Amino acid sequence: MDFDRYGTDVLASDPHAARRPVAEDVAAEPGTVVEDAQTGWTGAVLSADKHGVRLEDRRGRVRQFPLGAGFLVDGRPVRLVLPVVQTASGRARTASGSFAAATERARVARASRILVEGRHDAELIERVWGDDLRVEGVVVEYLEGVDRLLDELDSIEPGPGRRIGVLVDHFVPGSKEARIAEAVRASRHGPHTLVLGHPYIDVWQAVLPRAVGIERWPEVPRGVEWKLGVCRALGWPHATQADLATAWRRILAGVRSFADLDPKLLGRVEELIDFVTAED
Repeated sequence: MDFDRYGTDVLASDPHAARRPVAEDVAAEPGTVVEDAQTGWTGAVLSADKHGVRLEDRRGRVRQFPLGAGFLVDGRPVRLVLPVVQTASGRARTASGSFAAATERARVARASRILVEGRHDAELIERVWGDDLRVEGVVVEYLEGVDRLLDELDSIEPGPGRRIGVLVDHFVPGSKEARIAEAVRASRHGPHTLVLGHPYIDVWQAVLPRAVGIERWPEVPRGVEWKLGVCRALGWPHATQADLATAWRRILAGVRSFADLDPKLLGRVEELIDFVTAED
């Protein structure tokens, strides 16, 4: 028998492997107390989604971490994974609360569509209603300002089979947005266009404070750009546009479902979806 005097490659096996604890999968359910092994940050799970898990420590501070390995629960290494959301009947629901159509393919886009004021509005709608809109074939586009609405409608030419729903911010009596909505209703586009909105200055405020890990949205003095004022009041970086973009990602990461949004927004979006998917 041949004998290898040098033996096998010492790096081919790890003599300590058998003694290493194996990380198990643990669902990031709200209230579960976990520790980030690298930083030592310990907190209870507030929420979790594909963007990460948000932990609140005993002082009320909130931090977000990527899902996966690198956590401890009662000293045991674990991998945090998303909880499985099911109804009592076992059917999964979408973030909007509707039953998920697991076997239904996305529909070809309709001529009807929903217009929103900006990118953040579009991203928030995608996060909560994206699955439903794909099934219905409804596209969401943003205007970069409601001032362009009438010109945009002239370009689209709403009509039978081409309904247009519009979601605007600061939709309150006497506001510029309300006046534009009235002008649309009085125009030739009125019969096939529905303009609705929420009362907040910006869609950020339509996210419930608890989803963001704050007690309430700050009051911003007149004359101060709202997003800048919010970030300043909350102690978030706000010197550059990149800082504001980071703040929005932080807010959006806290939205897991319709339950994280103000009903004043929920009802209006559902109404717009019903309007643009109705048959003429």
